[in-house]
Amino acid sequence: MRDISRLFTALRSSRFRSKFRLSGNEQKYFSDKGAALIRQHAVDIIRQRLAPAFPASDGKQTPWRGHPVFVAQHATATCCRGCLEKWHCIKRGQELSDTQIEYVVEIIAHWLDLQTQTPAAVPQNSEQLKIAFETHDDLLK
Repeated sequence: MRDISRLFTALRSSRFRSKFRLSGNEQKYFSDKGAALIRQHAVDIIRQRLAPAFPASDGKQTPWRGHPVFVAQHATATCCRGCLEKWHCIKRGQELSDTQIEYVVEIIAHWLDLQTQTPAAVPQNSEQLKIAFETHDDLLK
């Protein structure tokens, strides 16, 4: 398993992995259901489709669209056992441990968090800029 910051640096440098984004419908689904429920969906999907030592249709078991977790799996190379081995050093042929499942879910949840954050409003005048800096300073305390 890899350090998350190094992993995401590598994923950003991959032309294939970095092109994935949630569609409008997937964004809405995430927003409607909430992060906690989507995270539970990720646990269920990983346990069912990825955790077995020899998943059915390995390499083809993860749809490209239709659920935020599926898109996140492709974006984070957690879509099949081959990608898990190549990108995350998790060997094929062994059932995923609870720790490995938690790691995969954390990676997916982190990517989804990055995708669903709303950008902060850009301050338009000096008063808004002052408030933005004060808020930022309060967060650092």
